[in-house]
Amino acid sequence: MIDALAQFFAAWPVLTMFLKSLLLMVAVLIFVAYILYADRKIWAAVMLRRGPNVVGPWGLLQSFADFTKFAVKEPIIPDSANKGVFLLAPLVTGTLAIAAWAVVPVADGWAVANINVGILYIFAISSLGVYGVIMAGWASNSKYPFLSALRSAAQMVSY
Repeated sequence: MIDALAQFFAAWPVLTMFLKSLLLMVAVLIFVAYILYADRKIWAAVMLRRGPNVVGPWGLLQSFADFTKFAVKEPIIPDSANKGVFLLAPLVTGTLAIAAWAVVPVADGWAVANINVGILYIFAISSLGVYGVIMAGWASNSKYPFLSALRSAAQMVSY
């Protein structure tokens, strides 16, 4: 069975890379969900309250409930905004943040893209994240969000 799967995936390297990418993306997003859960629990302890405890056992599914609530909300786009760029900016930033994980080896011999210049790739992808921030500020068609986006972009480049 394992030999048959190995032969199948050896014949389709693009499919193998896609499945590895998908698996890595799902694993990272689940990891982030539980890091957020831990963050909420810690802040709840600091504020002397219980924290997330409603959704699922001990509140373990709170991040997924928050994602569901976020996904079904209607996007509010200002009238004067450039609608295409306004919706594209978070997509660009999120895609670049997830794409940086492509060269991180998760296990021995298991990375989505095994390249020799992986650290250079991570630096390049992280520097491109500035464009999403600038796009978000520019798309609002207002001077104050644009100025704060430029300020954030300058901070991202300098640090």
